[in-house]
Amino acid sequence: MPSTTKLFFVIVFFLTVSVGWSQQNDTSYKRRVLEASEVDLLFSYYNQDGENAAVTGGEGTEELTDATSSIVLRMPMNEDDILTVDVGLSAYTSASSSNVNPLDGDLNVTPFDASSGESRKDVLAYINPTYSHSSDDRNSIWSANAYFSSEYDYFSIGFGGSYTKLFNEKNTEITLSGKVFLDKWNAIYPIELRDGFFDDRISGNGTYTPIFSEFESENRNSYSLSLSFSQILSQKLQGALFMDVVSQNGLLSTPFQRVYFSDFEDFYIDDFQLADNVEQLPDSRFKIPVGGRLNYYLNDLVVLRSYYRFYWDDWGISSHTASLEAPFKLTEKFTIYPSYRYYTQTAADYFYPKERALSTYDFYTSDYDLSNYDAHQYGVGLRYKDIFTSARVLNFGLKTINLRFSQYDRSDGLNAFIVTLGTTFVGN
Repeated sequence: MPSTTKLFFVIVFFLTVSVGWSQQNDTSYKRRVLEASEVDLLFSYYNQDGENAAVTGGEGTEELTDATSSIVLRMPMNEDDILTVDVGLSAYTSASSSNVNPLDGDLNVTPFDASSGESRKDVLAYINPTYSHSSDDRNSIWSANAYFSSEYDYFSIGFGGSYTKLFNEKNTEITLSGKVFLDKWNAIYPIELRDGFFDDRISGNGTYTPIFSEFESENRNSYSLSLSFSQILSQKLQGALFMDVVSQNGLLSTPFQRVYFSDFEDFYIDDFQLADNVEQLPDSRFKIPVGGRLNYYLNDLVVLRSYYRFYWDDWGISSHTASLEAPFKLTEKFTIYPSYRYYTQTAADYFYPKERALSTYDFYTSDYDLSNYDAHQYGVGLRYKDIFTSARVLNFGLKTINLRFSQYDRSDGLNAFIVTLGTTFVGN
């Protein structure tokens, strides 16, 4: 992690120097796309619990906490170009992932308690640079971006680009974008399925003989193409439509998620049931989400923001998402925005609760993220905005502060609480 932090500061230093050089040699009076550098400081805290952990075959603790912090630096390279660098760290502690190896902790082993071993925690680090260019008339924008992330058992590299065209005196906007992610697992399997495993505490009828074999390939590739269209319909109404086409191939199963079969004998160590296999999912997946937004300016105090999305994939899942947010201006600088989001989905063709799948099936999983469920999310946020940036920290003016609280409840018993805090500073 120290090397990642050093790399980030080196990048920021050289980019800041280059910005200063370009500004010093600028003799044009054309209005810039971005007048001054901006810095976003973002933090989120997420806590969840439930009793359907996929790591333990659909039954067990889902307790998890995640703290994520990131810095987003937007810098004008000249009148037309902007460089954005997004760098972040996410540290989590997971009771369910700790049970990849439940035997490295307490003497009594159970799926409803977390192991105290090293697998209970991990850190993800990422960097996402984006370069965008606007035409002289500001009616065309293209961008290119890259993405790198790494954690203990997963590495991802990605790249993409987009093109935006504005028409009709900027009342109409069309954007076409594409992304590619080339990922690699460092597959970690449940402890009882690893070579050389032996424990004299195993109990059950007969001999413990799982059907497990390691995955031949650990690569996962994802390709997406997106099209969005937005239109100002009137002085008070704005709408947008969007569609994505996503194709994935490679290792789409999670290597450490257990499955228990109905036609296999059960074997235990204490109260912990040993895996019959890990989940097996197809090596390809095709997704199509389509949706839209509609924002209505009710009056000087209230704006209504609505959202809807329909999703379909060839694994048998279809879903609907609908949300409504109603920002209410308390003063010139403070806005409160309550929100509500509803989600429902059908189960994947390959989902089976614990001990419902047969060993003769080609594909199976007990991951409740792929089950049939409904979810409700309730939230409230408070925003401070000062376009004159009167409050200052060093040479940066404070432009916005956003604080949001959300409660997430799922019909399968999973509950979560999310807190996010974001600030934006503007340079001289």
